[in-house]
Amino acid sequence: MSLAFCARAPFGVRAGSGMGRVLLIEPAVGLYAFAMFMIYPLLQQYVYRRLWLELTGTTYPAESLSHCSNNQSYVTIHQAVQKETSMFLLKSELCFLIPSLISALLLVSYSDYCGRKVAIVPPLVGDALFGLSYVLVSRFSFSLNYLLAASFLSGLMGGPTTLIGGCFAYVADLCGEDPEGQKTVRMARLDMILGVLTGLASLCTGFYIKAAGFTWPFLTAVFLHLINLFYVLVVLKESLVLPDPSLTSSDPSASEAPRLNQSQAVTARLQGVYLLFATSKRRRNVVLLLMLAAFAFFRVALQGGMSIFILYELNTPLCWSEVLVGYGSALSTAIYLVSFAGVALLSRCLPDAYIILLGLTSVAAGLIMAAFAKSTLLMFLVRLPLLLSIMPTPVLRSMMSKIVSGSEQGAMFACVAFVEMLSVGVSFTMFSSIYAATLSWFSGFSFLLAAGLTLIPAILICVVLCLRLDVYEESIVLTEERMEDHTEIFELPP
Repeated sequence: MSLAFCARAPFGVRAGSGMGRVLLIEPAVGLYAFAMFMIYPLLQQYVYRRLWLELTGTTYPAESLSHCSNNQSYVTIHQAVQKETSMFLLKSELCFLIPSLISALLLVSYSDYCGRKVAIVPPLVGDALFGLSYVLVSRFSFSLNYLLAASFLSGLMGGPTTLIGGCFAYVADLCGEDPEGQKTVRMARLDMILGVLTGLASLCTGFYIKAAGFTWPFLTAVFLHLINLFYVLVVLKESLVLPDPSLTSSDPSASEAPRLNQSQAVTARLQGVYLLFATSKRRRNVVLLLMLAAFAFFRVALQGGMSIFILYELNTPLCWSEVLVGYGSALSTAIYLVSFAGVALLSRCLPDAYIILLGLTSVAAGLIMAAFAKSTLLMFLVRLPLLLSIMPTPVLRSMMSKIVSGSEQGAMFACVAFVEMLSVGVSFTMFSSIYAATLSWFSGFSFLLAAGLTLIPAILICVVLCLRLDVYEESIVLTEERMEDHTEIFELPP
């Protein structure tokens, strides 16, 4: 038996009906960012202190810098804890990555058919359960291996890239056709909110740990996820117009349509990702693949370098306390604010590709400076050359969104979420291993490697420029060419 599948989504891109009153996704992104980045620095510091206790038999000397002495025995202990922490975080990332790759691709593409909330709600549930597992482990001193199971469960629910992919698709729905560049600016605003709230969360976490230990910060993050879940389910209005069930049930042709079993339903939803490339002109596929590759390598370079910042700051000779780590993370909010301002201003006078190249230069300069930062002042100043480093993220998303039709936004952002999740996993795996291996002779080597990797997306964007594939008028043509094929009927295999 074969099933007819129409390439056109069964609804438009206007404000949807159903439960919810406001079309404002920013509060959901902000709450999620704050709660998530209360947990992320907590995770690294908690694991670091637990392993310090297990390896040395003494509690971590948070109020003293004696562990940063030049005494060789202290240096050896510190390097051992650094390596064990890096490897445990690597295992945790792999447990999360493997299931989240499929979940992200499935949930965000599925949102083209059932609304964007289907990509937003599961990650909130998963992260609330993830935070709750940390509460139990920190409160009752359970084995750290329980956290690996929690990471796997969180990955099954999609994780951050699934939620963020759904949110960006939500914004794309509301912006629609965008000749004035408002889609780029609004996506940059979402990235700014992510950055500012993550920095504030990291700052609060440092003081929170000092005042109340680890259990209460984890519990607070869980509570914030539950509040966010209420906002998304009850307050937020769906951005897509969903088909009316009463009309569907009264349609004789609809009642005669064969019902899908579970495996066929999954195949049908993933078919949208396949059709994104299979039914498009070669020119658009080249553009989209070049941008996805540039996005992937950019995320590997940026995330790879930034993921070891906290471990680098905890290591000798910096030996930062939890408060200094919080200050550093909070100072990083300026990166998101300036990057947002840069996108908002530069998009008025520069093509998108030039903004991306400027951002890549900022990433490389900041990471090279970090590799040689050996004092607290210099480590704080590392944030200055990084001020424009976030600009490529929203600009690349916006460029890709412009060359697909409204009914393909979910499939496109599913691909972006998949690529981003894979890039983050690869970068974390690679840089954690490299950092542990090079710690004894040059702890800043990983930063230099990440800076070098920015050359790859820069080359890919230069190819887009040379082929003149970044011109907005051409992206409209590419979209219109794809829209001509939307009424075609495609047969799914039995």
